[in-house]
Amino acid sequence: MSHNTIEENKRRLPLDHLESVWLFGYGSLIYKADFPYLQRRPARIHGWQRRFWQGSHDHRGTPEKPGRVATLIAAANETCVGMAYEVTPDVFAHLDHREKNGYLRFFTTFEWLDHQEDQQVEGLVYVAGPDNEAFLGPASEADIAEHIARSEGPSGPNPEYLLKLAEALRELEADDPHVFSIEQELKKILQR
Repeated sequence: MSHNTIEENKRRLPLDHLESVWLFGYGSLIYKADFPYLQRRPARIHGWQRRFWQGSHDHRGTPEKPGRVATLIAAANETCVGMAYEVTPDVFAHLDHREKNGYLRFFTTFEWLDHQEDQQVEGLVYVAGPDNEAFLGPASEADIAEHIARSEGPSGPNPEYLLKLAEALRELEADDPHVFSIEQELKKILQR
């Protein structure tokens, strides 16, 4: 599958018939909401874990030197904490472009962390699976940190992405050993 998924997302999941839809963000969508939204709430998704296994050719790296960013990997007994946004369908023109580097959107169930009302909601999530051209796959946390340390793209240095995500996860009181281990390794590299 091509890493530009804009047309594929439009074809697979047209949203024009909806008034609004919830979107679950687990990477930069947690801390960088550069789109209008009706409301936002902390949420969690079951059966998935966040992993820095996706290449970034367009934001935190270049086609010649891709950075590493988060995607979700299926994992039966895991949960992933993030931020959910209620948006109108027109926002997906921007979001599909932002997430075009191998990410496909699909509907899934997630639950609220704030427990104010209905516990579960159906919404969209973007996932870059192993069949996309930008997928880099697993590596040790130390190797991922080394890769991130030397990557930069149009949206800025790759370390900034990781450090902001780790900070946002702490604000959500989320425990993510994968992200925090990479952060620890990256800080060692940056102090050299």
